[in-house]
Amino acid sequence: MLRTSSPGRGSLDRGRPLRRPLLRARLAGPLAVCLAAGFVTTAVSTTTAVAAVPPGFTDTVVISGLSNPTNAAFAPDGRLFVTEKRGLVKTFDSIADTTAAVTADLRPQVQDFWDRGLLGLAVDPQYPTRPYLYVLYTHDAMPGGTAPRWGDQCPSPPGATEDGCVVTGRLSRLTIGANGVATGGEQVLLTDWCQQYPSHSIGTVAFGPDGALYVGGGDGASFNFADWGQRGNPCADPPSPAGVNLSPPDARGGALRSQSVRRPAGEPVSLDGTISRIDPDTGAAMPGNPFAGHPDPNARRVVAYGMRNQFRFAFRPGTDEIWAGDVGWNVWEEINRIPDATDGVAENFGWPCFEGTGRQSGYDGPNLALCESLYAGGGQTAPYHAYRHADRVVPGDGCPTGGSSISGIAFETDSGYPSAYDGALFFSDSSRGCIWAMQTGANGLPDPNRIVPFVTGVNIPVQVLTGPGGDLYYIALGAGELRRVSYPTGSNRAPTAVATADPTSGAAPLAVTFNGLGSSDPDAGDTLTYAWDLDGDGAHDDSTSPQPQWTYVSQQAVDVSLRVTDEDGLSDTDTVRITVGDPPSQDPVVTIDDPTTALRWAVGQTVPFSGRAGDAQDGDLPASALHWQLTLQHCTSPTNCHEHDVQSFDGVASGSFVAPDHEYPSYLDLTLTATDSDGNTGSATVRLDPRTVELTFTSSPSGAELTVGTVTGTAPFTRTLIVGSNNSIVAPTPQRLLLGLRFRFANWSDGGARSHNIVAPSAATTYRANYQLCLFTC
Repeated sequence: MLRTSSPGRGSLDRGRPLRRPLLRARLAGPLAVCLAAGFVTTAVSTTTAVAAVPPGFTDTVVISGLSNPTNAAFAPDGRLFVTEKRGLVKTFDSIADTTAAVTADLRPQVQDFWDRGLLGLAVDPQYPTRPYLYVLYTHDAMPGGTAPRWGDQCPSPPGATEDGCVVTGRLSRLTIGANGVATGGEQVLLTDWCQQYPSHSIGTVAFGPDGALYVGGGDGASFNFADWGQRGNPCADPPSPAGVNLSPPDARGGALRSQSVRRPAGEPVSLDGTISRIDPDTGAAMPGNPFAGHPDPNARRVVAYGMRNQFRFAFRPGTDEIWAGDVGWNVWEEINRIPDATDGVAENFGWPCFEGTGRQSGYDGPNLALCESLYAGGGQTAPYHAYRHADRVVPGDGCPTGGSSISGIAFETDSGYPSAYDGALFFSDSSRGCIWAMQTGANGLPDPNRIVPFVTGVNIPVQVLTGPGGDLYYIALGAGELRRVSYPTGSNRAPTAVATADPTSGAAPLAVTFNGLGSSDPDAGDTLTYAWDLDGDGAHDDSTSPQPQWTYVSQQAVDVSLRVTDEDGLSDTDTVRITVGDPPSQDPVVTIDDPTTALRWAVGQTVPFSGRAGDAQDGDLPASALHWQLTLQHCTSPTNCHEHDVQSFDGVASGSFVAPDHEYPSYLDLTLTATDSDGNTGSATVRLDPRTVELTFTSSPSGAELTVGTVTGTAPFTRTLIVGSNNSIVAPTPQRLLLGLRFRFANWSDGGARSHNIVAPSAATTYRANYQLCLFTC
């Protein structure tokens, strides 16, 4: 089907890519976001989702016009820093400032691809006495290499979801001048987090109450199959060197990097899947950490491990507790609690051996030594709270189910909210587009039985935090906004914005006088400030006058927005459309010539594309006016899909892409957007379904439990897979089969090992696991 649409909206993933991935952002990948599954990339939509808050609360825009924002951080002096996924850090003098200065441009060394990008930000708590800003990003370099290695893409080969474009993570400190701009170069504190696949990258950097810096990063492993290092082992995980595939039971790579502090003595420790506690001046481990005596410097940094993609975490005020949201795979999202981040205990939350409270079947079946020892009582810490992807977080909350990516953690502090929210834990899910409040119980801790919806219908929330006034703020990546949730008390109520224009239409050049003096505040004596978006770019940074003037020199239709803000920070917006031209300017007509909906693609297939656009004013538009976005739609049911932005192409009328690997059901959307000389846009999207194959899994004797990817079934059963997709299959052993007797695995019909990967063939195929009766022992 070929359809037309307005550009951009989106979500992060269940644990895959912060979908734009991590979530640009019409979105999609805890960093998926599958930051999850995270957060975890495409052009930001100018369409803002209509969010809903509880009665008495207001939800207002603080900063708009951002490009894929990922973090906001308030400095003690009132300055506001914001990161954009592509690698820009911006500064605002305060929340009332509408014009940003560029603090730092890290784009040459940041890889902005799927869930990768500039994802973490922290301000030194003694700023500006200590004028430091800390940034955590995907470093576009292989281990030991230099940036840029890949750019904001991943060519095939090696293929983003096949052998992977390997990168690392980097934590740096920036020195900030009095004007909010970085001076000198970045001081690199850490470079680690080997990441083979394009999700589960780095995430949060935050200061603890002890003055230490805490840093988190995901496992960097595959989100398509159970990954123990069997695809090239590029991170040189033991027991084999780089380039040598690993196999059970001794494999200690892939997602098992999250358990690397449990590797045998002398083997390297990775920071993947961990939270580290380090010195903010040197990056070295802080004294008193759980592995303080370990010979490996990374092990000495670790205070918690066994996590998949702990994209966001925060300290509970007044304590040394860390609360972390860990993006799950196909079943569970977790909230994990570290009771004391400064003690000598390193919590192990069990990934990939566990997901939620149960064993993860894809990693249980291969009998991996690192998992088997954990199953035998190795000390896995269960999540404080977990919710299933298929279930509502709260019955009747109105938030979608299926895809999930927990993407924000923050606590209420002196907010002025109703007492029911005192000390509440706020958490967000970027795939579901919702924020909930876990209210406290009798023991003073957040109570999983007291969860209420707080903000619903958010356009990809990827961070929640508290800010001036104690209010909850959140980043809506898909809308390009920082927003604020307030609860007006006493005599203070929100103002009402009214914008008018004279004239509202006419031929170019068109001089327009705007008037915001019709705006009002119900509270006598309140003074309003004005911020205008006169050029229609989404940022209220063109004038602070109540009656500005603007001249439009070309044919266009512009939605001019006025934001008025009262003395307590409450605001409202109003919009007036200005139409320039006679006849009025029209949106371009967009046509995708190739591919068509008839295409059926296989993983790794090169797909050519071409298209064109034009309008009555400009005629045929040049290639420079065109933008292509390839998006993968992953579906948990025919009506419940979420997006992963895969790749974008700017300024071309034709090109090609390589079809990515992903589990079924899923399909691709290819969108072509055209922008004419007046700034008007039009788009068209073609849906591209994959070529699938039915694979049957049997056993001899019949009835064996076999695992394909993340799903365990009783043989015989059939799975629908995308042709060319890479899938892990496991035959657990021993098993009780015929007449309840014990049988041990003998061989697979394809000759593969008991745990191995298969590439889905083009024709229906049967894979049989053969078992032998245990005569004496198994």
